[in-house]
Amino acid sequence: MSLWATVLVASALSFLLKLGGYVVPHHWLDGPRISRVTGLLPVALLSALVMTQAFTTSGGAPILDARAAAVGVAVVALLLRAPFLVVIILAAATAAALRAFGWG
Repeated sequence: MSLWATVLVASALSFLLKLGGYVVPHHWLDGPRISRVTGLLPVALLSALVMTQAFTTSGGAPILDARAAAVGVAVVALLLRAPFLVVIILAAATAAALRAFGWG
């Protein structure tokens, strides 16, 4: 399959998935279990994205470098209830400092 065919198929599937969200009857989504799952789904997807980006190389091999340390600092800052902007600044400073010292 060529690149353009892949892009077109992926675009069509994405459109159909979005359309399916509008077509689903509202009463199907009213249950407590569905509400709980749909509320936590973005958290799970974002967590998977962060873990993939922070703990793997471009080839998919696991790695511990400055990104992993930055995620650790961010988790600690979040547990200490730091404001989100402070969490981002601490994580970025941690990654920058470790890379400046040659780790990562």
